[in-house]
Amino acid sequence: MDINNYIEKAKKGDQIAFTYLLNHYWNEVYGFMLKRTENETDSEDVTIETFSKAFDKLNNYNPEFQFNTWLIAIAKNVHIDHLRKKKSSHIIEITHNENKQAYNVADSTPTAEDELITVQNLSQLLQYIKQLKPHYQEIIQLRYFQEMSYQDISQQLNEPLSNIKIKLLRAKKLLAEIIQHNN
Repeated sequence: MDINNYIEKAKKGDQIAFTYLLNHYWNEVYGFMLKRTENETDSEDVTIETFSKAFDKLNNYNPEFQFNTWLIAIAKNVHIDHLRKKKSSHIIEITHNENKQAYNVADSTPTAEDELITVQNLSQLLQYIKQLKPHYQEIIQLRYFQEMSYQDISQQLNEPLSNIKIKLLRAKKLLAEIIQHNN
């Protein structure tokens, strides 16, 4: 079957088509990002987010262009966003006096209020996660709370790596919908 047929089926919500597109293009997008980031974890995160955004915006895809080119363009933008987030969290202003002492160094120690907010936010997040189906709860638990790699999760759950990626993608999307609905 032609790639455009899979894209059309995916636009209609066909999960097999989504899985096929993910499997077919994963290595290309991941390899591209690995060359750019030189970090496996960052590459996986950017690649997952790329497919998530691409699948959300699949109706905007223009078939005049190659699908992999469109995915790579999305990956570049996601990577740039990640770099901006990292850069903005590491900015320190330096004065121009002789000693070049730090002028405005942010104190990263959380205040009592920060800790309370963090606990409340985590508690709320856990309540939202409990609204997911058990297999989605489990995959979020393994990835984000136990910080397991996709490969480790695949081995632990005895499922193919592509299934793990798809499940995590769906779990994050469903969780985002739950959070948005409750806010």
